[in-house]
Amino acid sequence: MTAPDPFDAARARLAAAPREALGELLAPRRLLGLARAPRIVRRGSAWHLGVLLLTDDAVLATGDIIRARQQARRGYTAESQRRRAELAAAARRGGFAEGETVHIGWRVLDPAAPAADDTGAASARPAEASGPLVFADGSLFVRWSTTGGLVPLESYLAERVGLLLDPPAGA
Repeated sequence: MTAPDPFDAARARLAAAPREALGELLAPRRLLGLARAPRIVRRGSAWHLGVLLLTDDAVLATGDIIRARQQARRGYTAESQRRRAELAAAARRGGFAEGETVHIGWRVLDPAAPAADDTGAASARPAEASGPLVFADGSLFVRWSTTGGLVPLESYLAERVGLLLDPPAGA
């Protein structure tokens, strides 16, 4: 008898929990030589579990998170603010509802295979990473930030699923 997959167990617990949209930024082709505004198109939905996104059949690493909103002229003190506002407007143009949360820049993870190094060969380091998923000492861990420590996958999922199902007051 094999141990249950922790991702399948999380999916079962999350069946009735709300999901967030997955999107993909598309730069449209020129029409009669004129550039058209980019838009973000819907590519599914997922449960947001910290640094992981969980779909019905995949595990993803989070990318950028935006809220769709109409484009408005504003003065920005930072170029990064302007870029985020452009992405929010692109999501709205792509058909997302005003204020809807959209994940873009996500990538599919393979929890069964460690990442390869630049040469394509399996890394000989003690901990091999596939985005936020890390194999160490024969177990799967989650690195919840670039400088953060490793958390065992099962306890990470249990905590994140619990927070999604029963968020703290005021969250």
